[in-house]
Amino acid sequence: MSINWFPGHMAIAVDKIKKAMADHDVVVEILDARCPMASSNPMVETLRLARQRPCLKVLNKADAADAAVTPQWLAQFNAQKNTHAIALSAKKPGDAQKIIGAAKKLAPHRNDTIKPLRLLVMGVPNVGKSTLINALLKQRKAKVGDEPAITKALARYELSPVVSLTDTPGLMWPKIEHPDDGLMLAASHSIGINAYIESEVAIFLADLLLARYPKLLAARYGAKEMQDGVGVIETVAAKRGFRIRGGGFDFEKAAITLLNDYRSGTLGRISLETPASRAARPAPPGRNEAASEADADSE
Repeated sequence: MSINWFPGHMAIAVDKIKKAMADHDVVVEILDARCPMASSNPMVETLRLARQRPCLKVLNKADAADAAVTPQWLAQFNAQKNTHAIALSAKKPGDAQKIIGAAKKLAPHRNDTIKPLRLLVMGVPNVGKSTLINALLKQRKAKVGDEPAITKALARYELSPVVSLTDTPGLMWPKIEHPDDGLMLAASHSIGINAYIESEVAIFLADLLLARYPKLLAARYGAKEMQDGVGVIETVAAKRGFRIRGGGFDFEKAAITLLNDYRSGTLGRISLETPASRAARPAPPGRNEAASEADADSE
């Protein structure tokens, strides 16, 4: 199942962000700590490199991610040139303040009223940008909602006489190259619900959880022997008593329940990907064919 979601307002936002990049010193990219690379928009990298801007990668929702996996991602990102990464939870008091200190290290020359530090905050939809900004402002100014694409325009805020930040719309990219990335983003509620079928995303999620976190599934739903993702969702339906007329399982309702239990953290601390799992996965469909054609042309 391939998922792509790039509404018109995002295309408009790209042009505005290109212009704004020139007036900012550090790009603060907010990622979902449960799927950091899947939630890393390749357009952010393209735009910031065009202007030679350093990047602070913030792995938000770290309290919902696997505590053993997040340090692996931090190490990988921190090994990248002109990049620094930190992990935090926007919902924890004081965590958001880590962003300012980390960003200052990437632009130490911007440290007074003559040269204030200007941050451009970017990220995919529903990754927690607005929540973090409100925590930094210590008041509710940025719109927050439990659905993708709440923010649709750029908004600038003064944090202090020497630090300002600009919030940008949650931004996807025109084509998600690897289907698993789209599925992880949909499972994590970063994609508009009209762009995917919930039961298919839930089956993907269930298969992944069954392979990596079977004990969490057993603890939540009371089943110890589940063969595949479909079986997991049927177990959820049996556990919750979700039935349709005639006595069969209400598969759709159970699928949504599984998605919500993951999204809310009810299932436990989960990481959908690791650096190793990402490196080991096959090339996206079409990549091998394109490479073969290129090799043939070069002969």
